[in-house]
Parts: sequence; structure tokens; C-alpha cells
Amino acid sequence: MSDLGELDRAPGDKEPTAGRTPAPPAHRTAADPVKALMHRHRDLCERAVDPLEIAAGLEAHGVTDRTAARFRHRDVFSLAEEMYARAPRNGDSPQRPRNPAAARRSADWILLTLLPGALCAATLTALRLTQGQTRLIAVAVGTLTFVLALRAALRRGPLSVPGHPSPATAPWACSLLAYAALGDGALGAAITGGPDTLPTGAPDGPWPTATASVLALALSCAPAAWSAHLLAAGARRRLTASRGLEDFAASVRPLLFGTFALYLAALTALLTLCATVLGQPATHPQTLTLGALLFLARLLTTHGFTHAPALLLTATTTATATALATVFVARLPGCAFLATPVEALAATWGPGSIPALTCGLGATALLLHTTRRLTKASAHAQRERRW
Repeated sequence: MSDLGELDRAPGDKEPTAGRTPAPPAHRTAADPVKALMHRHRDLCERAVDPLEIAAGLEAHGVTDRTAARFRHRDVFSLAEEMYARAPRNGDSPQRPRNPAAARRSADWILLTLLPGALCAATLTALRLTQGQTRLIAVAVGTLTFVLALRAALRRGPLSVPGHPSPATAPWACSLLAYAALGDGALGAAITGGPDTLPTGAPDGPWPTATASVLALALSCAPAAWSAHLLAAGARRRLTASRGLEDFAASVRPLLFGTFALYLAALTALLTLCATVLGQPATHPQTLTLGALLFLARLLTTHGFTHAPALLLTATTTATATALATVFVARLPGCAFLATPVEALAATWGPGSIPALTCGLGATALLLHTTRRLTKASAHAQRERRW
């Protein structure tokens, strides 16, 4: 029987027998239900470095405060404290070993999160200072180094995924970033019968490029990492102070919304600054919704919830690509009606309304999912930090 099924049975309930007299161990289980629970979760109790990890593990197996009351404890945290105190261990000190290189690793991830923005700015500078084939080479090299720097930044620090260095969401995130740079310009040109030339990087060309949005998103890698770090540290403190699962969820929910708002505020400031420096309009709706979508997807992924981010990033990428494709398909005989919804939205609110709508819906769904998932103790206490 599974752990959850066993926990649903009261500690004093007897196992069904086939005509045999209950053995003495059953009496000991009824007299000491916590001992039986510790036996079922022996590995968890032995490897835990504090009671918080046991509480998170119990919650992940479906133990609630109500279930803990059947083990003669007021909540899961109290039950975990007894299990931690009674668990056998090798050695006298159960505390986490302090790594002398921890400070250096922290400095490493701080610098790595600044690197994508710096390389993106260097690429845009080269784009404006070069011409012809030199420009193409500069853009190709700059794009490659930017992608590599972004990958390195996501492999270290608060945005890293222990045990999963290359999540399946990476291609979809890169596709959305590419659309942020070229998609709106391509859509606007396609509606008017173009585009007739390749993008030149100029905001006033036949195929405008939204370089300010891409630069702001690249620079926002640093505040995204800091926001994730603040969430992790704050959740850990609240986990220590909480005396119940509901108490922890209620205390961590404002922290989650606060860190999310902090990231959006930083992205807004960066976008305004980049648009001013580059002389481009600040496309706040599509850039902020895309930033929110990517931030929430990464936040869930770092805590082990990978299904919803992959699903919504895939759906958002597909929706934006389909909207752009319908404008070109509508040029075929008898297919003009396919582009009607996209052209109506673009005529009313501009080409940027397409990514703003799709990314906004995806970010809203992820925010609701994040509120449910990251307010659980098991989402924070079980993740081993290696930065």
C-alpha cells in the first residue's frame, strides 16, 4: 500500500488478517504510531538536515495538519520535529557543512546574470556601427555569444535547475525572444504586402526591429535572479517561523506576489531606459507580458514544476507563430478570411497586440499555477541549493 494510503488509516486501526491472531508488532504500532511513520519514511528522516525537510517531505506525500493530529501532534511541523529528534544519525552534528567557496559561487552567479545584458548591448552597438557583410558576421557572433551567456546564467544561481541543466522550455523561450525582436515588424510589414527585404536592425526600416525590448529582457536576467533569490530566502525564513502548512501558505503568498511585482518594476525601468537610449518606442504591453511569462516559467521550473511551463510556453509560441503565418497564408486564393482576426487586432491596437494577448494569457495562467504550487512547504525546503 502506498504511503498516502497508509496515512489515511488511523494509527490504531488493525491490518486485515486471514484468520491469524494479531502479532505483537501491531500493538507496538498502535502504542507508538510515530515510530511506524518513521519506518515508512526512514530515508527521509535519516538524510534530513533539519525538521523542515521532513515536514516538506511529509507534505509531498499527502500528510496534512489534520493527519498529523491523528499522530497526536497539532500540525505537520510538530510531527516533523519529533521524527527528526528520534531519527538515528551517523555523527554528532546534523548541521549542513559550511562550504568556504560559497561566497565565491555567489559572486559567480551574480556576474553571470549580468553577462547576457552586457553581450546584448555589445551586439546592438556593433549592429549600429557596421555595414554589409561585417554587420551580418557581428550579428551572428553576438547572437551566439548571447545565447551561450544566457545558458550559463541559467545554469548557476537562483535560476538554476539542479539535476536538469537543459529544460525542454529553452527552445520555446528562445523562439519568443526572437519574435520579440522581429515578430511585430514582420507582422506589420506582412499586413501591408511585405516584407520585401531582410531586417537591417533599424527601427524605421521596412522591417523594424524591436532592439529595445530584447535589450531590456536581456538586462532583466539579473533582477530575475535576485527576485528568485529573495523568494527562496524569504520562504525559508517563513518556513522556520510557521507552525502549520496553512500558516506557511498564508505568509509566503504576499512574498511571492511581492517578488513578482519587483521583477516587473525592474523590467519596466529597464525598458524605459533602453527605449530612451536607443530612440525607440517603449513597447510595454508585449515586453512586460513576455517577461512575466518567462520569469514565472523559470521560477516554476527551478522548483521542480516543469509540466505547466513547458505546456504554456509551447502554446504561446505556437499561437504567435500561427498568427504571423495566417497573414502569409491569406495571400493564397480563397484564403483571405484566415487573416481577418489578426488584421483586425493589428488595425485596432497595433501588431504588438498579438504577443501582448498571447503572452498575457499565458502569464496569467502561470501566475495562478505558481500561487498554488509555490505556497507549499515542499516546494522550498526540499530543493538543495548549490550556489
